[in-house]
Amino acid sequence: MNAVTLGLSAGTLFAMAVVLAYILGWASRKFHVEVDPRVTAIMEALPGANCGGCGFVGCSDYAEAIVADGAPVNKCPVGGASVAEEVAGIMGVELTDTLPFRPIVHCGAHTQDKLLRHDYLGEKTCEAANLVSGVQGCTYGCLGYGDCTRACNYDAIHVVDGLATVDYDKCVGCGACANVCPRNIITMTPFKYQRVMAIACSNKDFGKSVKEVCTVGCIGCKACAKACSLFHVEDNLSSINYELYCQDYTDELKKAIEKCPQKRIILVGKPTEKHLAETKDMDVPELVEAEFRTTVDDTEWWG
Repeated sequence: MNAVTLGLSAGTLFAMAVVLAYILGWASRKFHVEVDPRVTAIMEALPGANCGGCGFVGCSDYAEAIVADGAPVNKCPVGGASVAEEVAGIMGVELTDTLPFRPIVHCGAHTQDKLLRHDYLGEKTCEAANLVSGVQGCTYGCLGYGDCTRACNYDAIHVVDGLATVDYDKCVGCGACANVCPRNIITMTPFKYQRVMAIACSNKDFGKSVKEVCTVGCIGCKACAKACSLFHVEDNLSSINYELYCQDYTDELKKAIEKCPQKRIILVGKPTEKHLAETKDMDVPELVEAEFRTTVDDTEWWG
């Protein structure tokens, strides 16, 4: 009796397995979606970081967008020029020159520069602190709790004395730091050169109000704009037109740096021997590094 029962059970299980295998095989053929071999080839060429720096969810999503939607082949900040060239070869398109995008932190205030600062006892994240009034006087400046540091997979940004600071030797331009900053003071900027000028402030209040909350904030005096046409002051805040930024403005930039009473025009990026030689006599603070956007409200960057 036991043998018969075991035999029936085994036979039933075997029959079910055969039927299920047939159904799965049929479903696999019936619902099979043909994958373009170029998608597979591009995925193999991409670094697999899935950082989102290309603007897509991950490497596979980007690969599909390149093949199906004609997305640019040079959007991978991690892979850089070599990966872009390989992907262009797979797609049979010509690779055009593009500028690398790097983050710039539009704040230059270290802990000692932030006035009206109070003890914050909540969750030690910028996202949480940004919801609490009175954490620091400046509602535009870097909160310094390291959300950007935790978001970076390349150890390329750290909070130094209360201020987010980019390590350009490690930065790949993925944009993770900019995406998590609740005040939008980290912006991804096209670097025409390894080192560029930037405005280390995001405060849009009037000069008197800025001085009440920060010792180094931009006061909107327009001295930079009068000295160099690359600068534009709007809503009491100076910004740089990176689209026009080039070596031709070197003399004007020097004048703007000298005229700035708050010394908010800074050099950011990787210093080369040429840059060091050109700026050795210039009184330029070595501070943060970034692009431009705004802060409390998510307004659009004009430059």
